[in-house]
Amino acid sequence: MLNNTICNKLIALTVLLFSLPLSAVGANQKKKQVPRGVPVLWTSPANINSRNLRLGPGGAAMQPDLRSITFLEEDKGGYSGTKYRIRDGAGREWVAKIGKEAQSETAAVRLLWSVGYETEINYLVPRLTIPGKGTFEDVRLEARPAGEKRLDEWQWEANPLVRTRPFQGLKVMMLLLENWDIKDSNNEIIQVKGTNKLRYVVSDLGATFGKTGGLPILWSITRSRNKPEDYEKAKFVEGVEGNQVKFRYSGKKKVIFENITVADARWLGGLLSRLSRAQIRDAFLAANYNREEVETLSEAVLDRIEQLRRVRRGR
Repeated sequence: MLNNTICNKLIALTVLLFSLPLSAVGANQKKKQVPRGVPVLWTSPANINSRNLRLGPGGAAMQPDLRSITFLEEDKGGYSGTKYRIRDGAGREWVAKIGKEAQSETAAVRLLWSVGYETEINYLVPRLTIPGKGTFEDVRLEARPAGEKRLDEWQWEANPLVRTRPFQGLKVMMLLLENWDIKDSNNEIIQVKGTNKLRYVVSDLGATFGKTGGLPILWSITRSRNKPEDYEKAKFVEGVEGNQVKFRYSGKKKVIFENITVADARWLGGLLSRLSRAQIRDAFLAANYNREEVETLSEAVLDRIEQLRRVRRGR
């Protein structure tokens, strides 16, 4: 028989292994090597005021062909649970997300893309039948283009773009969208085949347009997603201390939002201010919100843009 010391060590090791998140176990095996290339997070947009936020980054050319749908496989994981990989009538592959995050993610992608950030290509289908799986309401379809290869995730606190103004602006956008689910596993590095371009994308934006929650002890029950009335009431800019803008935020990775300057906030606010009210409304219409929700969300976004434009260096 094993002596007590060895037994105790084995028990402790077993408890440790079972207490680790699945993502931590075998992480080395999951890690992919990122090839050399040019990381691209943002490209200066010359046409913000003419961008079509109803169609989004895929435009009319990439709209899914719903005349025929073929089920390919299930993709389980994340808040939404099961996702379905499908093929449309044009032979393009999509990941169908069903549930509360479909609308918020569709709108969030359009607002990010409108000011030049790299995003996924997605569309909201109000009603979709997936053969063998059922008929669903408000389905977000996210493209899987043949010319792109998904690599490793990128990290919020360590990446080639971490000190750039566009990266600072991206953090402000996460706050503006009220995205409380800030984690590295929601980020993707996408290689564009035949080029040296590596697209740095925030791939999961479902936990947006709600509120980030209250005190940490109550965080899990006070946060929300895709809840326009919460988003409208949530506080955004709390003030300025010296050259640092203080935001109301209680989600994940709070520390990364502690070094946002007045210049960072005003830079993004300047870009967003070039969007018209109609364009912002289109982002929410594309996500199949009803008219009242569209107005609530649009007015809240416009107010947050104005808050960014008004920030001034403190004394």
